[in-house]
Amino acid sequence: MAYESFINPKLGPLPIKAPEPKKNVLDLFSLKGKVASVTGSSGGIGLAVAEAYAQAGADVAIWYNSKPADDKAEQIAKEWGVKCKAYKCNISDSDSVEQTIDQIEKDFGTIDIFVANAGVPWTVGEMIHAENHDTWHKVIDLDFTGVYYCAKHVGKIFEKNGKGSLILTASMSGHIVNFPQRQAPYNAAKAAVVHLGKSLAVEWSHFARVNTISPGYIVTEISEFVDANEKQTWHKMTPLGREGTTQELAGAYLYLASDASTYTTGSDIIVDGGYCAP
Repeated sequence: MAYESFINPKLGPLPIKAPEPKKNVLDLFSLKGKVASVTGSSGGIGLAVAEAYAQAGADVAIWYNSKPADDKAEQIAKEWGVKCKAYKCNISDSDSVEQTIDQIEKDFGTIDIFVANAGVPWTVGEMIHAENHDTWHKVIDLDFTGVYYCAKHVGKIFEKNGKGSLILTASMSGHIVNFPQRQAPYNAAKAAVVHLGKSLAVEWSHFARVNTISPGYIVTEISEFVDANEKQTWHKMTPLGREGTTQELAGAYLYLASDASTYTTGSDIIVDGGYCAP
């Protein structure tokens, strides 16, 4: 049975026409003329992605919640000659997400690329020892429900424009169970993000691409609370024997944002130093 027969007619025709080829492969990775929006980009992975997009020529909207990023936006704009502005938003609140996305569209004219990256780790240890449900809700609300809110609201812009690239930051923790730390809620949230990405890729195939990236252990402030001995265990279990850097992730995010990936949707790129390979 042909694939088309499974598609709801209300979704419209499948995007079967391939894009015009570029003469130089490097042109495929250019983001000139595009607008990118990155949540959780006041530091860590999000900031590295925002900087990479600016270097590739995109105008960038960076998001923060508790850690102001106006100075980061000013620096990016000045250094790379693009438009960059910071927006404060609590992504666990749907109304705030919608208002922020609407404001970015007004300020920049559109949104071509959206990276749902903001999240928090689980730091309690074994789930049954958590004193209340607040820590569970914080992780699920930020790491999963917040991703849903971002996708829902930016998806309307993508559908209106008939194009867009949504990139969700998942984790290798959505594929394996980390050791020695106990972080069942975080693992569950990230596994859900991976499957949400695949599901949206099918639902949105007539107007946008959706993919996920699953980083392994990356040197950022999100893991500063981890004991040095525990990190040594991580290194022993990682074939490359170390944590990665945020710059080593940037290429994957650039690929999925650019025209180099126009036939890539519903995919998950694992960047983990080989941790998931054995």
